[in-house]
Amino acid sequence: MVECGNGIRPVISDKTEEDSVGEIPEDRKGGTKVETEEAVAATESGNCCSSEEREMHTWKQIRDREFGNLRPHRFSNRIKSRRVSDLQLSNHKDFLSPHKGALNSLQVDLTEGRYLLSAAADASVAVFDVQRPTEYEAGGLISKHRCLFLVDKQHQLAHKYAVSSAVWYPVDTGLFITGSFDHHINVWDTNTTQVVVNFKMPGKVYRTAMSPLATSHMLVAAATEDVQVRLCDVASGAFAHTLSGHRDGVMSVEWSTSSEWVLMTGGCDGAIRFWDIRRAGCFLVLDQSRTQLGRRPSVLKRSMTHKESTFKSSSAGQTTSAKVRVSQKKLPNGNGSRQVVIGRVPSKGSIKQRLHPGMLSTQDRATAHYGAVTGLKVTDDGMYLLSSGSDSRLRLWDIESGCDTLVNFETVRLQTNKPIQLATSQDSTRVFVPCMRTVKAFDMWSGSTSATFRGHYECVNSCWFNEQDQELYTGGNDRQILVWSPARLISDEMEEGIAEDQDSWNFK
Repeated sequence: MVECGNGIRPVISDKTEEDSVGEIPEDRKGGTKVETEEAVAATESGNCCSSEEREMHTWKQIRDREFGNLRPHRFSNRIKSRRVSDLQLSNHKDFLSPHKGALNSLQVDLTEGRYLLSAAADASVAVFDVQRPTEYEAGGLISKHRCLFLVDKQHQLAHKYAVSSAVWYPVDTGLFITGSFDHHINVWDTNTTQVVVNFKMPGKVYRTAMSPLATSHMLVAAATEDVQVRLCDVASGAFAHTLSGHRDGVMSVEWSTSSEWVLMTGGCDGAIRFWDIRRAGCFLVLDQSRTQLGRRPSVLKRSMTHKESTFKSSSAGQTTSAKVRVSQKKLPNGNGSRQVVIGRVPSKGSIKQRLHPGMLSTQDRATAHYGAVTGLKVTDDGMYLLSSGSDSRLRLWDIESGCDTLVNFETVRLQTNKPIQLATSQDSTRVFVPCMRTVKAFDMWSGSTSATFRGHYECVNSCWFNEQDQELYTGGNDRQILVWSPARLISDEMEEGIAEDQDSWNFK
């Protein structure tokens, strides 16, 4: 263990509840459509291009807020949306990365939004304080953030190979969990930097995840190169459950943000599966050919239906009882499709009949991508799931219906041999995707590119959006952690500093 910076370490803190409910456009759900900052500016004051016009528009919103003409929640969302649209490479904050390998994972704690946890390919893990800098440069205009502590190979219990995933314990910052290519998952005590629980996995660990809503369990979902997804119980130190269904390794795993029992996994077989961890077997497999446009059945299901109709026509000369037996073989909806939603889990018998991995039923062979599923990200309201694949495609799924929403994301080039970490803004209107050496921000509902962030010298692997400060953190193979924040004018800050110095002069 190596201490960095001022040696301050995170402490255990109580979880705070914040109102961070995302507002989804009207055409995506039945709620009220929330206008973005750009739309409001276009309707109320035209195209606000200059800083003076934007400042006047902001003051107008503040007055509306004071007079009660603008609700606080909507005012807050407008300000945050404008800050997100102004993201650029920060000119006032810098993380001094101690890692000597590629950055694989980034996460800010969910309780205080203060401590950044990073994991790298050199088997090291570091923690940064994103709010309190360790030093300043350029007369105090640029804040430098060194790591509070670093766990590398010199530590007695450190990982031997690359750390692929690092996540905070959702309740407080007293624990964090790391997964590595050395086939181990370690649970660390933050204050002592010691391993308190260790899990031996059957293969390389690609991703780990803990439910942000869990109150009844302390389970860590592990995606490994093995076909089975394992749930590790931090409380008991044993495996609580094994999820079987994928036919190849699992690269990505994501917990639902609407239920602590629902888990989503993406495998190298191209399948995205939904699991209720209280049951055996998955209850939903996403199919890229099943879309919201006409609810068309998949090719395999249509071929199966065609075979049944051919068999019935060839048996037309048989008795009436034979016709009845043939008609009884038809599936409920005629086309073989059966809608399954999270709130309506089928009975145990039907799951075993349709989705048992040994039977390889039609729905079990459905794929969400042509290739491995490299990333998963669920929206804050738990209604939509964004997935990325080695086929360099992004897809947005309606979780309730299990259908592809057919949002046409612009063509991108994604990494194909390793998982990537996606991020979304606080209102889920923008999604940040690592695209080789750049990071692209897409509009969630139209698929258009709203911004492209260039700053890394090599491929970007991970993104994390800090909802508290509206900042984006990215890590890549160049070993750097870059900060993307709303623009600040250094000249204005210098003028303010000079004015303060002049006010403090004492003339005698």
